[in-house]
Amino acid sequence: MGHCNCNHCHNEQKSKVSPYLLPTISFLMLLGGIALQVMEAEFFNQTIRLIWYVLAYLPVGLPVMKEAVESIREKDIFSEFTLMCIATLGAFYIGEYPEGVAVMLFYSIGELFQGNALAKARKNISALLDVRPETATVVRNNEYFRTAPADVTPGESIEVKAGERVPLDGKLLSGTADFNTAALTGESVPRTISQGEEVLAGMIVTDKVIRLKVTKPYNQSALARILELVQNASERKAPAELFIRKFARIYTPIVTGLAFLIVLLPYLYSLIQPDFLFIFNDWLYRALVFLVISCPCALVISIPLGYFGGIGAASRQGILFKGGNYLDAITKINTVVFDKTGTLTKGIFEVQSLSAADHLSEKELLHIIASVESRSNHPIAKAILSYARQQQTEIDTTIETTELAGYGLKAVIDGKEVLVGNTRLLDSEGISFHSDENKVSSERNFIFSRLNEIPETVVVCAIDRQYAGYILLADTPKEDAATAIKQLKELNINNLEILSGDKQIIVSKLATRLGIPHAYGDLLPEGKVAHLEELKRNPENRIAFVGDGINDAPVLALSDIGIAMGGLGSDAAIETADVVIQTDQPSKVATAIRIGKFTRNIVWQNIALAFGVKLVVLFLGAGGVATMWEAVFADVGVALLAILNAVRILRTNNPD
Repeated sequence: MGHCNCNHCHNEQKSKVSPYLLPTISFLMLLGGIALQVMEAEFFNQTIRLIWYVLAYLPVGLPVMKEAVESIREKDIFSEFTLMCIATLGAFYIGEYPEGVAVMLFYSIGELFQGNALAKARKNISALLDVRPETATVVRNNEYFRTAPADVTPGESIEVKAGERVPLDGKLLSGTADFNTAALTGESVPRTISQGEEVLAGMIVTDKVIRLKVTKPYNQSALARILELVQNASERKAPAELFIRKFARIYTPIVTGLAFLIVLLPYLYSLIQPDFLFIFNDWLYRALVFLVISCPCALVISIPLGYFGGIGAASRQGILFKGGNYLDAITKINTVVFDKTGTLTKGIFEVQSLSAADHLSEKELLHIIASVESRSNHPIAKAILSYARQQQTEIDTTIETTELAGYGLKAVIDGKEVLVGNTRLLDSEGISFHSDENKVSSERNFIFSRLNEIPETVVVCAIDRQYAGYILLADTPKEDAATAIKQLKELNINNLEILSGDKQIIVSKLATRLGIPHAYGDLLPEGKVAHLEELKRNPENRIAFVGDGINDAPVLALSDIGIAMGGLGSDAAIETADVVIQTDQPSKVATAIRIGKFTRNIVWQNIALAFGVKLVVLFLGAGGVATMWEAVFADVGVALLAILNAVRILRTNNPD
C-alpha cells in the first residue's frame, strides 16, 4: 500500500490557483445535479445527466487518476489512489453518478485537509528553530561587509546590532550583553553573556551592538545541526508507524481481493444454485462500497501526524526529540539516572577560598590554575577564570593542555609540569606534599581530612610533582531540581539515581536535599558506564540518563534514552543524546515523558477509531446494508476525525 502523500494536493498548492477551487466546482455541480434530479427537470435526461456528473467528477478525479497511474508505474498497484479510481468509476458504470462524484470529492477534500495538516505540522516544527539570518556583517581590515553567513570563516569578527539575530556561533568580544534565546530554548527571560563566553546562532541581541569572533562555519553551528536533526526526525519511525506501514502493504491487497470475491462468489453460487438470483450490479455496488471503506488513509496519515505533533509540542517546550521512536520509547522509562554538575546543579561555581603552599603566594597560585583552565569550557574552569578576572590576575591563554580523563589537566609553564584537577589527582600522580619530609604525613592528613569531608568542590594544583595549593568552589541546585524529582515520582518513576565524579559526601548531600534515594560519587567515566551496565542487567529497567552530553557521552549512548541537558552548545550532546533539553531545566525530563505519553494515547485512540469504524462498516457493506455514503464517512470522515485528534498535540501547551 502506498502512503498518503497527498502529492496531488501539494501540486495544486504550489500553483497560483487556490487548492480549494476545483473541489468547490465539483461540489457546486454535485449539488446542482442532485437538485435537478429532485425537481425532475425535463432537459436533465440520461445523456445530459451523465455528461453533467462526468464534468463534476473530472476536477477532483483527474488529479487522483494521475497519482494512480504514477503509483502503478512505481509498481505500487494497490495504492489508495487506485482504490478510489476503481470505486468511483465502478459507481458510474452501475449508474450511481452522484455517489461516484461524492466519493471522489470527499476523498479529495480529505486529502487536501490531510496535506494541509501535515504541512502545518512541518511548518510549526521548522518555525520553532529555523531562525538563521540570511546575512552577516563581517569586519575585515576595519571595514564592514554584508555577506552570506556561509561566506564567513572561523576566526573572523562579525558585528550584530541590537534587535538582530546572531548569524553564526562565536565568542563575545565586547563586554557583557543580554540575549533573547527564546527561539532556541523557549526561555522568556533574557540571558546575560559575558566577554569570552559563547554566543549561538539564532539568539537576538537585546541591548547594544556587539562583536563576535566566529568559532564555527555556518553549516556546523549548533543551530544548523539542530535544524538538520529536526528535518531528519521524521525518518526515525516509532514502532506504531512502522507497524502501520507494514500492515497497509498486506491489508490493502487483501481487501481488494475480498472485494473481488464479493462479486465472484455469489456468481459461482448462482451457477450451483439456480434459485439464487444473482444481479451483477447489486453485488458490484457492495464490492465498491467495500473498496471505499478499506482505504487505510486515517491510519497512514494520522499516526505520522501524531508523532509530528508530539515532536512539535516538545520543541515548543524547549525539548528536542531526534525522532518519533524516541518519543515512543520515553513512555516506557521507569529508571532515571542523573549526572550532578550542570544537570541537577546550576554548574555555576563561585570561588570560596584559596590556599597556597608555603612556597607560593595565593596570587601566583590563582594565575597558574586560571592559565591552565583558560581553554576549558567546564563550569568549574569558567568560575575560576571569572574570579581571576575579578581579582585582576593575569591569565596566559596560550598554554597547551592535556586532559587526564576523570582527574584534570596537565600543562607545562616555564618549563615546569603543572597538574590541575580533583583530589584523586594527588594520589594518582604520586604528588609530594612538602619539601620537609617530616611534614609530609601531617600535610597529607590535613589536605585529605579538610578537602574530602566538606561538601564543596576542590581544585588542587601541583608543580613539578609537588603540592602547590587548592581552590575551594561551591555549586547550588537548580531552582527546579526538587520539582523535577517530585514530578518524576508523580509519574510513578521512583527508581532515581545520581552518578557523579564529585566526592561522595557532596553527592549524598544533594541527593538527600532533593529526595533522590540512590547517589554514587567518586566515579570516573568508566565507573558510570559500569554502574549503568549493572542497571541494564535487570531486563525490567528502562533507563534514561540525563547528563551534560560531553563527559557523559558514553553513558548517554548506553542508556535506553539519553537526555542531554543544556546541550545547544555541546557537539557531544547533539551527536550522542536521543533527546536534548534546550532550556537546561531538569523538570523538562518529566515534561518530555508526559508529552510522549500524551502522543502515544492520541496515536492509539486513532488506531482504535479507524479500525473500529472501518470493521463495522466493512461488514455492513459486504452485507449490502451500508451505502456509498456510509463508506465515505468510514474513510474520509474517520480520517478527518483522526487528523483533528492528532492536531490536538500540536496545539497543546500542557500535556497533562
